[in-house]
Amino acid sequence: MTTQQPSTAGSLIREWRTRRRMSQLDLAAEADISQRHLSFVESGRAAPSREMVLHLAEQLDIPLRQRNQLLLAAGFAPSFSERALSDTSLAPAMAAVELVLKGHEPFPAIAVDRNWNLVASNAAIAPLLADIADQSLLTPPVNVLRLSLHPKGLAPRIVNLHEWRSHLIERLKHQVDASGDATLAELERELRTYPSGPPNSRPTHPDIAAIALPLRLRLGKDILSFISTITVFGTPLDVTLSELAIESFFPADAETAVLLQRLAAERGAAPKPS
Repeated sequence: MTTQQPSTAGSLIREWRTRRRMSQLDLAAEADISQRHLSFVESGRAAPSREMVLHLAEQLDIPLRQRNQLLLAAGFAPSFSERALSDTSLAPAMAAVELVLKGHEPFPAIAVDRNWNLVASNAAIAPLLADIADQSLLTPPVNVLRLSLHPKGLAPRIVNLHEWRSHLIERLKHQVDASGDATLAELERELRTYPSGPPNSRPTHPDIAAIALPLRLRLGKDILSFISTITVFGTPLDVTLSELAIESFFPADAETAVLLQRLAAERGAAPKPS
């Protein structure tokens, strides 16, 4: 039986450099250090200072969570806090999230954590989830990617499932590549086992007039069409806050906008003026 050796700072730097597809010469040039010194750091022949660890992490664009792990491997205390979302120090940030979500009504918007678990949503989301076949998918923590692509979740109502599934999985793959997160890698493997929808749900020739891939979602007799944006906090110094993202969905056509306005009026929300 073999025991896995703990990762050293040098081996982690080499792993991240490889992940970023950089040579030693590339990273040394970006960090303004000699390639020889970087080689010694990666091989363990030289111990990097705390400042050097953070400097290299900055050049490699390593996420804050993994920067803390790199510091620990080098024998230093973590530099970035990791608070619960309920922590009072994060109250201003969470208030900003709620403001953005509420302000986006009558259009849907959600906030998710690093694993795509739902943190918060606005009132416009509820009608879209009214007839989920497997209600356990709505039991917290709700993973929005699993909910979207699960055959007993939203997937049967996604008109362009083949396209949308490919888009979400590719997006998740990029996130896995960028972060090296094992939980996200496992989620990607799970999502790839879900049905992809009929092949003819993806057009052979993309519409050259389109500006973005829409999510086309059936709601009763209507079909809603959305494009979306992702919002993150600028210059976060807390791990949890750095991993929080808001996805806002906008109508991709006039019919969707009108229907969302009507749904808002029916639940007593004040729709935005047109």
